[in-house]
Amino acid sequence: MYINSSNITLTEDNNTIVWKYLDLSKFLDMLLSQQLFMSRSDKFEDQYEGTFSEPTFEEIKKIAANKPEFLDYYKSHREKVVISSWHINEYESFAMWQIFTKNNEGLAIQSTIGRLKEALQPENRVEQYIGNVNYIDYKKEYIPFDNAFFPFLFKRKSFQYEREVRIITDVSSHNISVNEGIKINVDLNQLIEKIYIHPKSENWYKKLVIELVSKLNFNIEIEKSDLESDILI
Repeated sequence: MYINSSNITLTEDNNTIVWKYLDLSKFLDMLLSQQLFMSRSDKFEDQYEGTFSEPTFEEIKKIAANKPEFLDYYKSHREKVVISSWHINEYESFAMWQIFTKNNEGLAIQSTIGRLKEALQPENRVEQYIGNVNYIDYKKEYIPFDNAFFPFLFKRKSFQYEREVRIITDVSSHNISVNEGIKINVDLNQLIEKIYIHPKSENWYKKLVIELVSKLNFNIEIEKSDLESDILI
């Protein structure tokens, strides 16, 4: 279930459009399980995920000098925090298609901040928070550590093209096995406003996706991306 936190910054406009770009296999797994996969934070490609900037780390080291378990907590905590990443953009992103889909057979889920909040209601085992990612200079800027989620809501400026908003969960106090991540219950009809098919895909692929979604009894609008639409002259 989504929990609002005054400590976590989130876009106020619930109509803000967000996207998730993924391959067909991951999308089918989502439909069949009716669950959203959240990846373990230390499994992300960015090795800085869940870590601190240099100014913050210097402060933490001073505290850890007399309290070594303080630093150990932050090292191990990365294994207990799981994340679902979404891209904020009013329109499709050519770059996101390139980065997050393969073999011209990917698709994009279009949703909104408000839909994310509502879609999380069926999950009652763990709490979910939603927050904007802040992009900073890790050599100069400070990351506060008075909230356990803050290290996971900051990234280096080189990633700011992602314009990321995150669903984030801490399973530390729950008896939940976390390998690559966990699946949480969601209302997929609420989560998914529209599906866009990869701009370079063939027509048969769009028909396949439409047929699969229909056979699984989901009433979701499906469109072919217009990034490869015919030119007008």
